[in-house]
Amino acid sequence: QLGQGQCCPKAFNIYRKGSKMEQIINSYYADNAKKLHRIVDRILLKFGGLSDKDKDDFYSLANEVFVDALGRYDGVQPFDGFLYVCLSNKIMSEITKRNCYKRKADRMAVSIDAPAGADNDCTIGDMLTDGFDMEKEIFGDISAVTFKLEKYLVQLPERQKDVLKLLSCCYGAMEIQNILHMSPKEYEDALGNIRSYENIKILL
Repeated sequence: QLGQGQCCPKAFNIYRKGSKMEQIINSYYADNAKKLHRIVDRILLKFGGLSDKDKDDFYSLANEVFVDALGRYDGVQPFDGFLYVCLSNKIMSEITKRNCYKRKADRMAVSIDAPAGADNDCTIGDMLTDGFDMEKEIFGDISAVTFKLEKYLVQLPERQKDVLKLLSCCYGAMEIQNILHMSPKEYEDALGNIRSYENIKILL
């Protein structure tokens, strides 16, 4: 039994944790979330070519990461370090995704005035307006190709899928090794398995 004015240890811990969370929130969101934005800016210094609009996007993303980190925080390690790691990982992942889309777009960009045939009599633009189905022309039955591709990907380990995904975004060998923290041998082994006849025969 507890005497008057006393509080059970469990209730006290909940109160103390709530008070600590409140202090953390106030610290990061004081003065228009200045502290949170400062951390994001520090992480973004590693990357170039970001506009103010990009920064605003990353500030919004930081709000989501902050809420998630606060929910997972165990109160043992310093919150500043824990949040920094969470933000670094999320921002790195988002930048990688954006670079992937950009590389794909740059690689696939083709002028609609480019010749579409060997005789140069018609352009890609002409084909687009006359209902020409380029995917069907190149791949035939696209659903069959998709089915084969899915079957091929299912049998690859996650690590090799990651390598394949980055290769499809035009990343070089060294970049992929750095992003996935792979040694040159691990990368070569993964590449060998991705290209092995046992795996690619499904696509033939």
